[in-house]
Amino acid sequence: MGRYLLSRAWQSLLTLFAVVVLVFLGIRALPGDPARALAGEDSSPSALKAIRHEYGLDRPLPVQFWKYIEQLLHGNLGVSINTGSSVDSMLATALPVTFELTALAMLIASLIGIGTGVLAAVRRGKPVEWFANGFALIGLSVPHFWLGLLAILYLSVGAGLFPASGFVSIWSSPLDNLHHIILPAVILGTGLSAVLMRQTRSAMVDALSADYVRTAKAKGLPWRTVITRHALRNSLIVVVTVAGLQLGELISGAVVTEQIFSLPGFGKLTIDSVFRRDYPVIQAVVLVTATAYIVINFLVDLLYSVIDPRVRVAGKDS
Repeated sequence: MGRYLLSRAWQSLLTLFAVVVLVFLGIRALPGDPARALAGEDSSPSALKAIRHEYGLDRPLPVQFWKYIEQLLHGNLGVSINTGSSVDSMLATALPVTFELTALAMLIASLIGIGTGVLAAVRRGKPVEWFANGFALIGLSVPHFWLGLLAILYLSVGAGLFPASGFVSIWSSPLDNLHHIILPAVILGTGLSAVLMRQTRSAMVDALSADYVRTAKAKGLPWRTVITRHALRNSLIVVVTVAGLQLGELISGAVVTEQIFSLPGFGKLTIDSVFRRDYPVIQAVVLVTATAYIVINFLVDLLYSVIDPRVRVAGKDS
């Protein structure tokens, strides 16, 4: 098992380095000049030259890349070209908002998706399954941005149940924070809950027809125990895999959701940085997102061994 974890960690580091290289080159291939965006359209050639020299934009790409790697190794993500603020401080302000949004969306999606998936598998051919399938179809078909706009129109502006925009820190007022974040989290988690429902139902249908479930029922175990400790636990391998991949999608989907609800999170920072050609911030944003994907996949692999003991045995044998 230890050898397997070391191998996965090494693969993750190589993937992260490849992401750093691709992001560095890809951002500099974007159209537009960050120096002109900073100095203004009517700036003189001497002013542009001074700005490029100040931020190292006039240096060869290998020199810029090596400087960027040195900064990363020292934990320095650079300074924003537009604001002059530390990229670290900008991320420290934006990341908690996005982390709270995605964590709450994941919790809501898991409770709804796994719960309805289990009910749909246990009550096959009943109205419960029809309702669950209809809910999943709507969740997969309706775009987040359209659902968010409808929620603002009817629940915020019309009924006045939730704020239409803005954010309150959880440290300032937990209740106001929940009041502002719950609606965006529900909107963001709708699509994921539909995916989890379909995957849970499919895995549970296969598990309920397996020999070990029939044996458990023949031994006289309570039906609830058969469902939770036998069928559901063995179905979670597929569900956890999908949830881990979709958690990365939530981080990407948060960009649109944060723009709709005017949340000062990772998504707003990303879009603002792209429009302003702010290289250091864009590099940091993409690097953090890629790192999150890699870490999530690594944790999913670890979670396999917790859910299914056979994974631990296979790891020791290898």
